Amino acid sequence: MDFSDTIGVSAAGMNAQSTRLRIAAENLANKDTTATTHGGDPYRRKTVTFKEELNRQTGVSSVKVKEIGQDQTPFEQRYDPAHPAADAKGYVKMPNVNSMVEIMDTHEAQHSYEANLNTMQITRSMLTRTINLMK
Repeated sequence: MDFSDTIGVSAAGMNAQSTRLRIAAENLANKDTTATTHGGDPYRRKTVTFKEELNRQTGVSSVKVKEIGQDQTPFEQRYDPAHPAADAKGYVKMPNVNSMVEIMDTHEAQHSYEANLNTMQITRSMLTRTINLMK
């Protein structure tokens, strides 16, 4: 593996983790978004799935976002008969977003992003030193 492969793998990791951060932020922003019409569904939590991708020319694997899916866990129900989306019994479906899960996801994504950034910076430093030795 050469320097450009290392930088490419780190860049792919940073890209994947930035997508993960964006989705977690979107989930947190919509944690109270209910339906506006009777019987409608509220915001459904989004999930990110990764996949390993092999570059056949270099033999180097990196991470990519496979898909942005939807969490199929059931919605919580809250009693609020005055809400426009309340059912006949007065219950409103609430989004299946758990703030603690999203916060932990953002912390984990941040640490992974920082690790990839550090790898990229160290690789760049090694490359600079190698060029300086060749002068």
